[in-house]
Amino acid sequence: MKSYNVIGVMSGTSLDGVDIAYCVFSEEEGKWSYFIKYAELYKYDEYWSNTLQKLENTSAFDFVNINILYGHYIGKLIKNFIEKYNIQADFIASHGHTIFHQPEKMITCQIGDGAAIAAETGVAVICDFRSLDVALGGQGAPLVPIGDKLLFSEFDFCLNLGGIANVSFDNGKQRIAFDICPVNIALNRIAKNFGKAYDDNGCLASKGQISQELLSNLNDLDYYKIVPPKSLGKEWIMKYFIPIIDKYNISDNDKLCTICEHIALQISKVVNFSEGGQMLVTGGGAFNSFLISRIKHFCKCVIIIPDSKTIEYKEALIFAFLGVLRMNNKNNCLSSVTGASRDNVGGAVYLGKL
Repeated sequence: MKSYNVIGVMSGTSLDGVDIAYCVFSEEEGKWSYFIKYAELYKYDEYWSNTLQKLENTSAFDFVNINILYGHYIGKLIKNFIEKYNIQADFIASHGHTIFHQPEKMITCQIGDGAAIAAETGVAVICDFRSLDVALGGQGAPLVPIGDKLLFSEFDFCLNLGGIANVSFDNGKQRIAFDICPVNIALNRIAKNFGKAYDDNGCLASKGQISQELLSNLNDLDYYKIVPPKSLGKEWIMKYFIPIIDKYNISDNDKLCTICEHIALQISKVVNFSEGGQMLVTGGGAFNSFLISRIKHFCKCVIIIPDSKTIEYKEALIFAFLGVLRMNNKNNCLSSVTGASRDNVGGAVYLGKL
């Protein structure tokens, strides 16, 4: 039996902070098992929240500078995490934070300089998981399906409700996955009008009414007519999704309620080809009880909400696992998911102390 002790690091589009998870993986006769031993969310302060939101509009010099500073910032967080729990990691697998994602232009960029992380921690670092797939003509996203397939195979669907909703499932002998629609990027933006970082349990949305006109306009977006593989980035959301919401002179409660209805409908359109089955739901949106109630209303499958550690840190766990595959030179990105010309082994490696 082979065993790996890995630190997985993830920063999602919802900008809640940096997820760090210390994960133990073992393989026996081709079957993988995992355990999240320690995990923490390090919330962004005002500086990093504002900087990451605005970085796409800065100069080239500022962009490069922030990439390096952010790498040192992540590295210091990981070093503190290591010291707090007195752990030893074989390596660190860091997703970084996505600033640009336009695969149709062969562009994807996740900041968080791997060299800076390795310098701060003295531990080997794997990062930049998406670039090779995009260079091969793929979407570079989503990356979690290989982890879904090998670690969560008991579920028919794996749904993540983060800044963007994405789903993963087997279609015959192939794994299929893609981004469905915006979730917390849109919901959190409106929650800020109430002085809140997010809509706790969907309480604000539950007090609203559905705007059928807004709902219809959101459902008519061209992205939903595209056949996978496909993926979404912040740029698309700000250019196409948010302007539709902003033009409606309705209450913010009504907007939140309508967006939740839209999310639930789009998810159901993806998964309702199958009668029954189980769908694992993770990501911050899994804590939004109002949103979950609407998903349950429209979807034919059984919704499974796991323990809070799995909900919050599944993506950090899977990036740790992608690092394990990378270190073993095994495919960690599936062309059936991304549309790349071939399966590939993504991730740049920076060595720590030899």
